[in-house]
Formats: sequence, structure tokens, C-alpha cells
Amino acid sequence: MNTSEEIAACAARWVVEEGLAYGPAKQRALKALGLPARSPLPDNELLEREVREYLALFCGATQPAELHALRRLALDWMARLVHFRPHLTGAVWQGTATKLSDIYLQLFCDDPKSAEIALIDRHLDYDVGSTRGFRGEVVDVLSLSLPCADLGLTVGLHLLIYDLDDLRGALKPDGQGRIQRGDLKAVQRLMLENEA
Repeated sequence: MNTSEEIAACAARWVVEEGLAYGPAKQRALKALGLPARSPLPDNELLEREVREYLALFCGATQPAELHALRRLALDWMARLVHFRPHLTGAVWQGTATKLSDIYLQLFCDDPKSAEIALIDRHLDYDVGSTRGFRGEVVDVLSLSLPCADLGLTVGLHLLIYDLDDLRGALKPDGQGRIQRGDLKAVQRLMLENEA
């Protein structure tokens, strides 16, 4: 096992066991392994492979039900926010989510403020932040805490706000031929495929 694989294997445990994002998990793995801060980090594809292996080895009995519960909650919110063309992304879309994972919905809006107004109209509490978008640009994020009855837990829902024009390039496959997000119908298909 080379250093990059060792970092990825170590980081995968924290992604699964503590719900850490990939970046912080890699940094924590560096420290845990006693490697220099400037050590080359594994790419996200390698880390995702290690996460899938970890899930298969240690969480095979629980993770599928947790993923199903998170996808059901995501579908509920996608239906509520259908006017904003929601697309599920992240671990819940990719199938690597556990009960510690948050849900990430990308909204493609005619007016960037309209999603926030919709939350205000529904008297929902949320926090406003920002993150890097799928093209590297800064996008606004509206974050809510939601009860997930199926898990008996509170789950984070993050709404990433994009312009409607951004939707055109959003559905192109990545370098590995994978689609990084899916709309309501795509998530429903995923659910049906996993139930079959």
C-alpha cells in the first residue's frame, strides 16, 4: 500500500464513522499517520473507493437502510422545492451516505433570492453560508436541521443556490463517466433500483 492509499484508507474511517467531509478527513489522516503536512493527498476518487470498501466491510448490515432513509427525506424536500429544479448530490446521491451524512440539494433558480424567500414563507429556520460550487465558483448555501423519523435523528439539509443557466452544464458526466447529481425522477429511479 502506497502513502496515498494509506491516507485514503485512514481518512475513509473518519468519513464513515464521524461524517467528516473528504478534505478534513484527509488532513486528519495525515496527522494520525504522522506524515508531513505537505504530503501529497489522495484524490477524491481514491478516497471514495476506500469509503465504499469500508462501508462494505463494516457497515453492510446498517448502511443500506440509512441511505434509504436519507434518500426518502431528500425526495420529500425535492418535491417541496420542485419549483427550484432541485438536484441531489454528494454522498446521498453517490450511495456512500450513512446516518451521519448531510443531504445536499443543488437548486437552479430564476432568482437566487427566491429559494430563501420560500423558506421564510414557510417559517423555517436556516443559516446562510457559502461554499465552492461544482465549477469552483462561490455559491450561497442555505442550511437547515431536519428531523428524520426513519433514523430517529436530526439531519443537515444544505441547499446550494445556482442560477438557472448553470443547469445546462450540471448534468454532464465527469471524467469517469459518472453523473454527479440527479433530479427528482433520477432519485426515484435509484430508490426503485435499490428496492428491486
